Amino acid sequence: MTSAAEQRAPAGEPATGSGQPAAVNGARRPVPPAPLVWPGAATPLGARFRTGPDGVAGTNFALWAAGAEAVRVCLFDEAGRETRIPLTELTHEIWHGFVPGVMPGQRYGYRVDGRWDPWTGARWNPAKLLLDPYARAVDGEFALPPQVYGHVRDWPDQSVADTVRDERDSAPYVPKGVVVHDDDDWSDDRRPKTPWADSVIYELHVRGFTQRHPDIPEELRGTYAGLAHPAAVEHLVRLGVTAVELLPVHQFAHEDHLLRRGLTNYWGYNSIGYFAPHAGYAASGTTGQQVGEFKRMVRALHAAGIEVILDVVYNHTAEAGELGPTLSLKGIDNRGYYRLQGDARRYADYTGCGNTLHVVQPQVLRLITDSLRYWVTEMGVDGFRFDLAAALARSMHDVDMLSPFLAVIAQDPVLRRVKLIAEPWDIGSGGYQVGAFPPLWTEWNDRYRGAVRDFWRGALPDVREMGYRLSGSSDLYAWGGRRPYASVNFVTAHDGFTLRDLVSYQAKHNEANGEDNRDGTDDNRSWNCGAEGETDDEGVRALRRRQLRNLLTTLLLSTGVPMLVAGDEFGRTQHGNNNAYCQDNEIGWVDWSLLREPGWRALSELTARLIALRHRHPVLRRRAFFSGRAQTADGLRDLAWFTARGTEMTEGDWYAPAATLGMYLSGRDIPGRDERGAPVVDDSFLAVLHAGGRPTGFVLPGPPWAERYEVVVDTSAEEQAGEPGTVHRAGARITVPGRTVLLLRVA
Repeated sequence: MTSAAEQRAPAGEPATGSGQPAAVNGARRPVPPAPLVWPGAATPLGARFRTGPDGVAGTNFALWAAGAEAVRVCLFDEAGRETRIPLTELTHEIWHGFVPGVMPGQRYGYRVDGRWDPWTGARWNPAKLLLDPYARAVDGEFALPPQVYGHVRDWPDQSVADTVRDERDSAPYVPKGVVVHDDDDWSDDRRPKTPWADSVIYELHVRGFTQRHPDIPEELRGTYAGLAHPAAVEHLVRLGVTAVELLPVHQFAHEDHLLRRGLTNYWGYNSIGYFAPHAGYAASGTTGQQVGEFKRMVRALHAAGIEVILDVVYNHTAEAGELGPTLSLKGIDNRGYYRLQGDARRYADYTGCGNTLHVVQPQVLRLITDSLRYWVTEMGVDGFRFDLAAALARSMHDVDMLSPFLAVIAQDPVLRRVKLIAEPWDIGSGGYQVGAFPPLWTEWNDRYRGAVRDFWRGALPDVREMGYRLSGSSDLYAWGGRRPYASVNFVTAHDGFTLRDLVSYQAKHNEANGEDNRDGTDDNRSWNCGAEGETDDEGVRALRRRQLRNLLTTLLLSTGVPMLVAGDEFGRTQHGNNNAYCQDNEIGWVDWSLLREPGWRALSELTARLIALRHRHPVLRRRAFFSGRAQTADGLRDLAWFTARGTEMTEGDWYAPAATLGMYLSGRDIPGRDERGAPVVDDSFLAVLHAGGRPTGFVLPGPPWAERYEVVVDTSAEEQAGEPGTVHRAGARITVPGRTVLLLRVA
C-alpha cells in the first residue's frame, strides 16, 4: 500500500530532459535538441542579454535554487514548442549558464528538480514551469487550472491533497518570462526630487484612473501610455499634486476564488514578478514592450514635475498557502523563500494571503533589494509605499525595528535616498506599529484618518486627538530626529470608502464582490448625512458636499504630508463598496463625467486652490515640529489653540466636550532657512474648525495674535469667492456656520 506522498496524478507528461517528448495541449511534440550552453556567470541573477566570449550575443541565465538537484531553462518559440537546456554550473547556490543566440524577446521559464517531501517543506516538482523571480517582462495571463498546482488539487482526501505530487505539465497554462535588452541610461530624465515637506501625494490606479477618461484615446485607456497622455498629466498638474502613488504595477496574478466568481484581482496586491511591469497595463505589447512604455510614462510625469511612487507588495506572493498554485518561488525553493510553521507543510501567514516571504533569509532580502534598486536605477521611480511593512520588519517572529530588512535599507546608497513609506502594520501578533518605524521612513498615519473622520461626524469626546493630528502628530513622531512629514495624512485610501461614500453611506455595500457583504471593514467611521446612498433630497446633497469640503480642507491644512485618492476631489463613488479590490469595472474606475457637474467641478477647484495655498505658504508645510513656546517678549508662539470664546485652551478645555477648535499658526517663527540661508517668514493663519450642526459664535483672538483677519477659505460656501475675502477686526465675535472650516489670514 502506498502513502499519499507516493501517489501521483493521472498520467500527464512529467518534466523530462532535453530530447524527450512533451505534452502541449494534449498533443505530443518532440522537444528540439538543446543548443550549446556555456558556463556563463552567477551574477547578476535573472536573464541578461549580453555579448559573450568571442563577441557572440546571447543571454546569461542565473537562478538561486539552493536545495535543487537540477535546473533547466526552458525556451519557447512562437508556436509554444519548448527547448530545455540544463544549467550545470553551480556557484554559491546559484545555477547559471550562457546560451548563445538567445535574443531579446525570447520567452522562457525554469523547471527545477528536487525532493518532494511536503512534511519538511520540500515541494520541488519539475513538471511545473516556473516564472523567473528576476524576469523583467512577463508574457501571458495567469489562469489557475489544476495543471498549475504542484499537488493534486482535486485529490479525494483534501486533508492530504497538498502532499500528493501532480505530474501534469503546467507549461501550456502559465505565462513566460521574456528576455529584455535594457541599455537606457536615463541621461535625459530630470527627477523632480520634491522635498518631503513640500509633497502632496495622489494615490491612483493606472487602469482605473484612465479607463473612462474621454480625452485619452480609447486604445490607450487603462495603460501606462494612457497615464502618460497629456490629458491625464494635465489634470495632475492643474490639481497641483507633486507625486502619484501607483497601486501595484508589479506583475500579479488573480486568486482562484475570484476567477471562479468571474472576477479578478483589480488592485493587484498579489504579486508574482517583482521586476516586471504588469503586462495587463501595456498598450504597446507584452514581449518586452511594456518595459519601455513604463519608462516613457515615468519620463512624462517627471517632465511635469511629478514623482512616481510605487505601492509594492514584498510581504507575500500569489502562490498562497500549501493549497495554492506553484508558479515560481514555491517550486524553486519553498523552504528558502517562505516562512514555514513548525509543521513545515504549513505556511506562517502574517498577511492574510496564505504566505509570508522569509525576509530574514539572505536570498529573499537580496531579491527584494535588487528589485527596489532596479525600479529606481533602471525604471526611474522615486519611492515606494510598502504594503503591510510590519511583516517585512519581522525577524524570526516579532516585529523588530533592527531587523535585517530595515538595516539593509538604511545603509543602501540608492534606497536610502528615495521616498520610503510604510503601511506600519500587518495582521500578526504585535503587528500594529504606527509611529515605530525608524527616522528614514514615513508612515501612513491611520490615527489621523480615524480622528478626522470622527471629528466631522461628531464622534470625538473632546478635541485632544484633533490637536495632535492637525499639528503633525508629535505624539507619534517627535523622536529620533523624525520630522512632521513622517506622517502621511489621509482621510481615504484605496482600501475603504471613497470620500463621497464616506458621507453617503452608514454601512458597506459590497454585494458585488460575491461574498455576501462579509468582506471589507465594518469600522468605517462614516456618516450618511441623513439618507443611505444616493438621494434626491437637495438638503442632504448640499450637506454632503459641505462635509467633503471640510474633510479636504482639514487634510490640506494639516501639518504632515497629505495624500489624496484619485477622484475624491470631484466626488467619485463606489456606491458604498468599501473593498473594491475585485471590481475592474465602473465601480472601481474614476468617472470623469462628474467634472461636468457644477457642484463636483467646484469641489475640484477648491482642492486645487487649497493645494496651491499650501505650496505658497511654508507655515502650512513645516519641516520641524511646533514648540508651542513664546519666541519673543510679546508672548506670540509658533502654535496656539483657542476656544470659541477667543481664549487660549487650558488643560481643562482639552478634556471638555467640544465641537469647535481654533488653531493659530505663526508665520514669523518657522524653523530653518531657505536655500540662500535667509530666515523663512510667512503669513500667519487662524483656522477655525466647527463640527457642530448649528452655527456658533467665535471670538477672534486680539493682540498680540492679530489686529485684523481676512477670510481665505469658508467651506460653508458652495463656490469659493477667492481672495481677498471678508476682513474682520481682532476681538470681533463672528458667526461660524454649522459644519464649517474658516481659514483666516492675519492681516
